[in-house]
Amino acid sequence: MKIYVVYDSESGHTEALAQAIAQGASVEGADVYLRHVHQADVRDLVDVDAIIWGCPGHFGTISSALKEWIDKLGYLWAQGKLIGKVGAVFCTTATIHGGIEMTLWNLITPMLHNGMIIVGLPSNVPENVMYGSYYGVGITCPVELSPDAPLNMPSESDLALGRALGRRVAEVTAKLVR
Repeated sequence: MKIYVVYDSESGHTEALAQAIAQGASVEGADVYLRHVHQADVRDLVDVDAIIWGCPGHFGTISSALKEWIDKLGYLWAQGKLIGKVGAVFCTTATIHGGIEMTLWNLITPMLHNGMIIVGLPSNVPENVMYGSYYGVGITCPVELSPDAPLNMPSESDLALGRALGRRVAEVTAKLVR
């Protein structure tokens, strides 16, 4: 089973979350490919079973780099190459009401257009009940107040949500590829 995690990250926040997701997806029998959007190739998606993509939220929507990459899926859509693959999404925002759910929905929409099977996080994931999202993983990393301030990286609870999403994608994908 092959799981492809592609992400955009500008300051390292989303990259840390993507790494946690890849770690969670790394179950027995899974080959996990973690790619920054600038190193990812849409042609790789044909040969994978699950795709997880994410980015920082920019005013409630997808970052421009990931959006540009997603826009290259047209020929895969036209040929139905992603139909039936498992899909999941994640994002980071700088403020609590910074558009997490809108960004997640905007990330899910191209997956639905491509006939993918969307996997989110259910309410039985303890960390998800209070701080997560059922659409995928969306976390807040507050903006640093100066360029010299240390980065406000994802907390351990945030990373636990990422690992839970990766694990859930791997579990659902394993059932589907049997």
